[in-house]
Amino acid sequence: MNPKYIFGILVILAGLIAVKQFTNGSYNNYSIFKYTFWHLIESKSLYDHYPAEYWDRNHYGPVFAIFIAPFALLPDYLGMFFWNVCSVLVFAFGIYSLPLSNKIKAIITLICANELITALLSFQFNIFLTGAILIAFSFTLKNKNLIATFPIISCAFIKLYGVVGLAFFFFTKKKISFILGLVFWTVLLFVLPMVLSSPKFIIDTYVEWFNTLVYKNSSNISLDSYQDISIMGLVRRTLGDPTIPNSPFLLGGVLLFGSTYLRISQYRFLEYRLLLLASTLIFTVIFSSGSESPTYIIAFTGVAIWFMSKSKHTKWDIALLVFAILLTSFSPTDLFPKVARVFIRNHALKALPCVIIWFTIIYEMLTKDFKPKSVTVCEN
Repeated sequence: MNPKYIFGILVILAGLIAVKQFTNGSYNNYSIFKYTFWHLIESKSLYDHYPAEYWDRNHYGPVFAIFIAPFALLPDYLGMFFWNVCSVLVFAFGIYSLPLSNKIKAIITLICANELITALLSFQFNIFLTGAILIAFSFTLKNKNLIATFPIISCAFIKLYGVVGLAFFFFTKKKISFILGLVFWTVLLFVLPMVLSSPKFIIDTYVEWFNTLVYKNSSNISLDSYQDISIMGLVRRTLGDPTIPNSPFLLGGVLLFGSTYLRISQYRFLEYRLLLLASTLIFTVIFSSGSESPTYIIAFTGVAIWFMSKSKHTKWDIALLVFAILLTSFSPTDLFPKVARVFIRNHALKALPCVIIWFTIIYEMLTKDFKPKSVTVCEN
């Protein structure tokens, strides 16, 4: 099974979705993205409300204005087309870069296909982000740290989520070069937007971005929000209490996530590394109050990697995957009646399978001996 054929189909599908959304006038996210570039050029606030151009607000860092520039300079129909196509190409390259067989890569892609389509329909940056995290992982394993650190820092400057790529630091033997790569890209990407505006404007913009994110986080946790599809949102909506804070969940999540690093002797085994990748992808989403349905391309890629990293599957593994496909991936679609879709959304139940799988991954990483019978280790 060659994943390239599947990638090819997804690229064609991405282009067709862009055409469909352009024809229907359903591309508000893309409008936000495009005008981020033009507002930077004009030294206008990137985070003000511009109802004549789009509804909602931009929540991405100033580096995103550079990132979107090649698309923003094109007519909308072409910009949207190439945005979706490039999104899939980055995602595909991320999957293809993984140290797995072609058959496993193909199955991972198929498992993620519906979530990918969901994200493509709203022109989500999360597809790029998922591919970027996968690329960071793969190139860290290869000790190609200048390449590995670019997606980490660039995505952190755009959406903060990219910082989770630091989780792979212990998998490189060239740790000094990894740190130097982080410093190099941080300096370069901090300065780069100043070329199109001014140092003062960009520094002020970073301050405004921080304040915007703080405000956005507080607005996400309302019980009827389309966001907060997270472990915190699951609890808040189940109990009907929007005042339940994020901090206890985040502290517990970080402690559990970090505890897996105590098993230093397991670092060199590929399955352990893949589980850490899967854990990182899922953690990024289920512990974020900003998570919404299209964000789950990130988490669901983690689910697929978790399942396909195993040489043998228990009934529990299979049951969890089926549960995730049904409730996480397909619950927002017309396969579920509207009343069920609304109930699932209002109770953040889309997060539930991913939460259970994440705890399962943590348990496996803390208890399992990953030394294979026929040794397949990463001697990088």
